[in-house]
Amino acid sequence: MKKINIETWKRRDHFKLFSQFEEPFFGMVVNIDCTIAYANAKAASKSFFLHYLYRALKAANSVEEFRYRILNEDIILHQQASISTTINRPNGTFGFGYFDYNTDENIFIADAQKAIEVVQTTEGLIPSQPGGSEIHFSAIPWVDFTSLSHARSFTFPDSCPKISFGKLTEKNGVKSMPISVHVHHGLADGFHVGKFVEQFQKLMNKA
Repeated sequence: MKKINIETWKRRDHFKLFSQFEEPFFGMVVNIDCTIAYANAKAASKSFFLHYLYRALKAANSVEEFRYRILNEDIILHQQASISTTINRPNGTFGFGYFDYNTDENIFIADAQKAIEVVQTTEGLIPSQPGGSEIHFSAIPWVDFTSLSHARSFTFPDSCPKISFGKLTEKNGVKSMPISVHVHHGLADGFHVGKFVEQFQKLMNKA
């Protein structure tokens, strides 16, 4: 974790402007081609959710701006972003699961499966803390959404990116899925969201 000198930071003016907003987050929805990724996951008898979640986190870690966080009045840069994701429970509710990024996908999936088991066999919600390295992920596999908003407390000093995945659909042999990306505008711009989306799509097209 590295503290950024705001006065010499290239985003100084952007941060000082947008951090004054009641709602400093902006978001967009894009469609991702999942044809190859879905086939690869099924061929490997792997969870498609964990297959794309790993690639989304790997893509996010490749973009420095997705690893910036606000802690008190400081800007910090995490060495790597980790996972906070919603996990469905058998009773129809959900919990939050936490686990780290790992360059080894098999270790990442094993850690994810442990986190899923813990959440599905317990109760309660454990929210993330300000300044943490997590990216907030969620899946809404029942809805092919075209826009999305998040419940937010404006008094909570939130700065974590939020990435949500929608329903997988197929048209003319092409499988696609909407994803929504929300980021704090003091920390990142549309350019950086574009870099994330481009990298995520590249990873989804690989084995």
